[in-house]
Amino acid sequence: QVQLVQSGGGLVQTGGSLRLSCAASGRGFSNYSMGWLRKAPGKEREFVARITRGGDSTYYSDSVKGRFTISRDNAKNTVYLQMNSLKPEDTAVYYCNADHLITQRSYWGQGTQVTVSY
Repeated sequence: QVQLVQSGGGLVQTGGSLRLSCAASGRGFSNYSMGWLRKAPGKEREFVARITRGGDSTYYSDSVKGRFTISRDNAKNTVYLQMNSLKPEDTAVYYCNADHLITQRSYWGQGTQVTVSY
């Protein structure tokens, strides 16, 4: 089992940058692929980015590709989401997610508000 604690986020102007962090406690962080999803008001939760267990492969939604970067530090049990060139449509609550390699159980962070002003 893993517990996920998110940090970062906040209010930024259009074109600005933010970095989200998600620290995992518990055992076996490297057994989890990690991802970020977001939910905007009135919209369904949507995929943002994902990174494989070893960090060798990353995946992005078309809406954030080229602007966001997901990374992980397995020595620190932490996954990051660097968000650049932010747009108002990026405004949402962002959630960190961990999927276990074998059990496929999913774990979630508490959510972090990101607000991009015009």
